[in-house]
Amino acid sequence: MGKIKWMAGLLIAILMLAACGADNTSDSAEEKSDKVIKWKLGHLADENHIWHKTALKFADSVKEKTDGQMEIVIYPNNSLGSETDTINSIQAGSADMVVSGETLQNWAPKAALMAVPYAFDGIDHVKKVVEGDVGKEVEEQITEKAKLTPLYYHTRAPRNLTSDKKIQSLADLKGFSMRVPNVPLFLKVWEAAGAKPQVIDFNEVFTGLQQGVIMGQENPVDLIQSAGLYEVQKYVNRTEHVYSWIYVLVGNDQYNALTEDQKTAVTEAAAEAQAYGDSLYDETITSIEKDLEDKGMEFVDVDREEFGEAMLPAVKKALSEEQNEVLEKILEAK
Repeated sequence: MGKIKWMAGLLIAILMLAACGADNTSDSAEEKSDKVIKWKLGHLADENHIWHKTALKFADSVKEKTDGQMEIVIYPNNSLGSETDTINSIQAGSADMVVSGETLQNWAPKAALMAVPYAFDGIDHVKKVVEGDVGKEVEEQITEKAKLTPLYYHTRAPRNLTSDKKIQSLADLKGFSMRVPNVPLFLKVWEAAGAKPQVIDFNEVFTGLQQGVIMGQENPVDLIQSAGLYEVQKYVNRTEHVYSWIYVLVGNDQYNALTEDQKTAVTEAAAEAQAYGDSLYDETITSIEKDLEDKGMEFVDVDREEFGEAMLPAVKKALSEEQNEVLEKILEAK
């Protein structure tokens, strides 16, 4: 009888252990499914900018499509560091996403063609290029060399030169000290035009203008507005020297770590963000120009043909053979 009781107790103990094991397995699986992937997205614009509004739309869509398994936290105003710093952080694994354009040429040379002075006639020309074979070439090299995967893009308002004196011809540029981004091509073309360009991080531009370290800078009107440059500059000179696009990118490692369902969700959300950003563009740029005028800035017409004749030869000279081949494809697409 005692032996039977002992065997019955042993059987109960085994069953209890098995049940506990099953519960642990279930808990582990549930814990795994509840793990949230969080991506950090850094960009240089403020919270009112198209990039930020579109990124919020993208983040909401990703969260919804993945049932909360993915969250994207957005850091505007260079709060993750400069564009270059954020790219380096992505490659090091401490950030995940960035909004970046021609700066990518420091890793992927073909990315220089995303913002070549006087290569594009306007926004329609840009879209034709970025959505065609040239765009695919650029994206493939960015993915391979910069280790970043483009998700969607924004067309940008043309880059214009701001100043405290009117700049209407090349003669007005003589001795003009100005800021350019960390893009070697920009240095060379502005030097060819007669200016004195220097590389300064965007988050130091306002102070540089305020203190007289530089006399001007060049950027699209949306960034002129979001950086408050109307407080330290009087004129927006319509050089319109660069029409371009900019990508929203994620690190290859981060993207490739996703499941196929998660990748599909991100891709679908990116397409929706693309359409949303496009819908904001026209009305936003028009309202921004009016706002800058209301804040005291004056828009000045420029002899663009003269500027183009000075810059385009410098562009071709500065580009490598590989880059010039891509440039020719862009010019042929007009």
